[in-house]
Amino acid sequence: MRALVVDDSKAIRVVLKKMLAEGGFEELTEAAHGGEALEVLENGPAPDVILVDWNMPEMNGLELIRAIRAKAEMRRIPIVMVTTETEYSQVVKALAAGASEYVMKPFTKDIIMDKLDMLGVAPEIS
Repeated sequence: MRALVVDDSKAIRVVLKKMLAEGGFEELTEAAHGGEALEVLENGPAPDVILVDWNMPEMNGLELIRAIRAKAEMRRIPIVMVTTETEYSQVVKALAAGASEYVMKPFTKDIIMDKLDMLGVAPEIS
């Protein structure tokens, strides 16, 4: 399975990619902001899930989700917002924009994998 991790923090990208690899994801791609993520999506195979931070330069996570959802071929890709935004109104905005799930930082591998399992995109580990 493939995942795209979008976060301006290199450390968070490394942590998330490690968790996803341990969880059975085989192809992991990363981007530092929404614009870079759109380039990755346009030039490579579609991921099975996208994990997106909210607060990023150039194009934030909310703008990225809206851009992805505007493309018919990408509307069904599950998107998990992984962010420090904890206010209920922010959760509502993200879900209204098209996020499939919402995870607040700090997070654990179990939290991430549980959300992916709920979305039906957690790989089966043999």
